[in-house]
Amino acid sequence: MNKPQSENITNKILVEFTKTIEMFGFTPLESRLFAYLYLADKPMTLDDMAEALGKSKTAMSTSIRTLADQNLVTRVWKKGVRKSLYKAHTQLFKAFMVSYMNKWVEAAHQQKSSFLEIEQQIKEMKDSKAVWIQGMQVTEERLLQIIEFHQKMEDLFRDMKRD
Repeated sequence: MNKPQSENITNKILVEFTKTIEMFGFTPLESRLFAYLYLADKPMTLDDMAEALGKSKTAMSTSIRTLADQNLVTRVWKKGVRKSLYKAHTQLFKAFMVSYMNKWVEAAHQQKSSFLEIEQQIKEMKDSKAVWIQGMQVTEERLLQIIEFHQKMEDLFRDMKRD
């Protein structure tokens, strides 16, 4: 296969794989960067990435930090190279499932915390002997069900993460 054909195929893979990565809530640039690093045969510097993707070094730095925070890329050391090098994790399924589950656990936890604050407000309203609105009892019951739902989601994703 000649070079233009192989570049065309690599580019098609890059474009389609980027779409998959975006489904996990990453920005188009973060997704493209991960796909590019995944297809790369060697670790790359921020300068290499910026040149390859036609973006600024600052944009690469921000995107690589997001990917590293999600444990999808790692910084690697190479003798004689003074700049930071990065490579993508190659165990795709595990890396993305852990990343996705972390997002779900955090989101469920944040939402549950917000609902617990609302529950506390309801308790304070009841304790202060303020006028209790008749329809609020159903709302309070639904709120408790919503809190339970978020707790179950958080527990489920934590359990899945352990496996």
